[in-house]
Amino acid sequence: MADTLGVAVMAYGTPASPGDVEAYYTHIRRGNPPTPEQLADLVRRYDAIGGISPLAERTEAQRARLAAALDQRAPGRCRVVLGQKHAPPFIEDAVATLADDGVDGIVGLVLAPHFSQASVGQYEDRLIAAASARRLRVETIDSWHREPAYLDFLVHAVRDALASLPERTKVLFTAHSLPERALVDDPYPEQLHESASSVATVVGLDRRDGWSIAWQSAGRTPEPWRGPDVLVVIRELAATGAADGVLVCPQGFVSDHLEVLYDLDIEAAGVAAEVGLAFARTRVLNDDPAVLGQLADRILATAP
Repeated sequence: MADTLGVAVMAYGTPASPGDVEAYYTHIRRGNPPTPEQLADLVRRYDAIGGISPLAERTEAQRARLAAALDQRAPGRCRVVLGQKHAPPFIEDAVATLADDGVDGIVGLVLAPHFSQASVGQYEDRLIAAASARRLRVETIDSWHREPAYLDFLVHAVRDALASLPERTKVLFTAHSLPERALVDDPYPEQLHESASSVATVVGLDRRDGWSIAWQSAGRTPEPWRGPDVLVVIRELAATGAADGVLVCPQGFVSDHLEVLYDLDIEAAGVAAEVGLAFARTRVLNDDPAVLGQLADRILATAP
């Protein structure tokens, strides 16, 4: 009988209820409570999308879909648990659960396709430290932006969304911005360009006029963050007359949550309406069975 394999599915985390927002924001800020103005702004954004983010529900659906795919491929072998960066259960909680369950090793998977040391790398560092303390073997899947099922999902999502937009529509492939200091010798921008370029080629988008990379959701800090910001790009498209419509494909995000439902569906859509451009954004992965099934295959191939 095969050894029991622990799988730590890692995600950013989100407040479980409106009453948890301040504690969550404080954790993000490394224990420093937000100012009343900062807290009020975050609460306002959550209120705009219904009071709280659906991220917790979406992440659990992804974990469950992955667990089902693994059980189909290797019945009874895998124990799949969630570990989060900024909300319970934390990554360390996931390792403790797996250790108590007697797993023989752990594979870590972050629910983000592209690797950056400042994002995915931090999840993996916490996982490895917690697993080492328990003397558990651990392997990680650093990135999955090249997975055919992921790219195929994006291709179909872009094609479907373009069908309702003007012929002169620019596709903006977006991802979460990071501070410039974190991107020195980091593969994140290159991986984002690689996946966007692959999708654009299959869809048949012109490299000069048909698509580009944009960034979104930069942190509210004084240091420089990678751009151009998607809101700036939308305004420039209108000002130059380069497009009649804009389609945002949030390739760096895998579920409906604040950065998609507010930053794009409300904020970016509002800017597009203001400047007279047709606007849409592609659907996101959530618990897509083909993508989660392919990730199940990667996990089994990566098992220590």
